[in-house]
Amino acid sequence: MTEPVEAIRAASLGDVPHGFLGRRGGVSTGVTAGLDMGRRGAETIPPDLAENRARAIAAVLPGASLATLYQIHSADVVRVLTAMRDEDRPRGDALVTDRPNILLGILTADCAPVLFADSQAGVIGAAHAGWKGALAGVTDATIEKMVGLGADRGRIAAAIGPCIARRSYEVDEAFLIRFCTADSENERFFAPAREGHHHFDLESYVAHRLAVAGIGRIEALGLDTYADPGRFYSYRRATHRGEPDYGRQIALIGLKT
Repeated sequence: MTEPVEAIRAASLGDVPHGFLGRRGGVSTGVTAGLDMGRRGAETIPPDLAENRARAIAAVLPGASLATLYQIHSADVVRVLTAMRDEDRPRGDALVTDRPNILLGILTADCAPVLFADSQAGVIGAAHAGWKGALAGVTDATIEKMVGLGADRGRIAAAIGPCIARRSYEVDEAFLIRFCTADSENERFFAPAREGHHHFDLESYVAHRLAVAGIGRIEALGLDTYADPGRFYSYRRATHRGEPDYGRQIALIGLKT
């Protein structure tokens, strides 16, 4: 029997169709076995990826069109107005829309996927918050773009999906200095590791940025991509194991018609 797609839901997002998907339920094989969403520079969508996408859509909002990005670890946000062809993916790291039947999709492999919804206004967003994008303000920019479409930041709910946890995320001194130069209080998101290194809490940092931006309902799922190889893909874990490739999971959110 084929393993079903696992779509992890966030209570904060209520009835808005969404899901944080890991590696369960896909058809890819090898070191990226499962629901791998990575293109790896392919000009056309490989058959396994096409099937994985179809399964992901069916698990969250059947019949919807999928909109994704060429992600560049930025704070750039794209407004989606219509169904988007895969070959026309814009560059950026967040998507917003107020249109139904479009699934906003963010790919990750340790970075934090963040899904947003103001269900009353009918405005949603999805952001890829790696450390570079998080520090640059990708979540702040997503919220601003949603407000521009009629959302109220006091009503916006945000959920932070599976990402690398502090205990699994060791960084060097230069990394810590970069964050503390931006804001000296950012030191609270670091814990001691081996000499000259620190453990960084990406999830807590992203939650902090959301709170400072005025988001009142923030849910952090507390799921560590690095520590759960049967459930999630992880770039850092694959690198530490010397594996030739790593998979990407997807976070999806959409609006019903």
